[in-house]
Amino acid sequence: MRNRMIVAILAAAIGLGLLTGRYVLPARSPAPAAPAAVSSAPGSAASPPKAADGPMAARNLLTAAEFTEVGIVRHIYVRDRVGDGGYANAACAGQKTLAETLGVQSAYFRGLVTTTDTDTSDPTLAVRSEDQVAREVAADAGSQALAANFTERLVLEEVPCQTEPVGHWVYGPTNTVDVAPGIITASWMGTYDGDLNTTGGAPRGKEPCGGIAVMRNGSHYGVLEVDACLGTTAMTRIVRAAVTQL
Repeated sequence: MRNRMIVAILAAAIGLGLLTGRYVLPARSPAPAAPAAVSSAPGSAASPPKAADGPMAARNLLTAAEFTEVGIVRHIYVRDRVGDGGYANAACAGQKTLAETLGVQSAYFRGLVTTTDTDTSDPTLAVRSEDQVAREVAADAGSQALAANFTERLVLEEVPCQTEPVGHWVYGPTNTVDVAPGIITASWMGTYDGDLNTTGGAPRGKEPCGGIAVMRNGSHYGVLEVDACLGTTAMTRIVRAAVTQL
């Protein structure tokens, strides 16, 4: 039936063409549009971060540039050493060395300071506390499982500092930064001055002034103490940069 209708239309068109001197053919339906091409360029999707493995090196530690980007305007000097020593645990955590806590004899220490006047026995520490921007201690545990064990112990060690007598400085709640959950992750606590501690703990709705972070990246682990008075947004950025670099 459809073929007969098409023939009839063509015949009518030819007849009109004979009368008018031109042929008029039925208009053709437009061709369907071709589907848009989907881009599949290599590298268009972000590749997952790779877990760290192997010996610790200077390149694994936080740089001064990260603090410049969050508003530290003074020139920052980087001071490194390798060995043992205190690792940013306050009196409420015992102030032990890494060897005393974990049995680790050698770690990488980095001090970020705004002065050349540093401790003669430990160049990563500024003589005046107000000149200390941050200090990072990091090492390779040899395996991801052991690094996870170490960081869990280090976090638990700082928990008592979240509860202190009224008027004493205190750590705030534990915050988590996950770059790759279970592989590249960090826990950090903000520092609050004693005048904000009116209940025996950190005040709600107040910004911290620096803090401490325990980090793990593959088999690497570390502790970062930020002495510069950074709030939540800046601390989160610094900790993310540090654990990614680690």
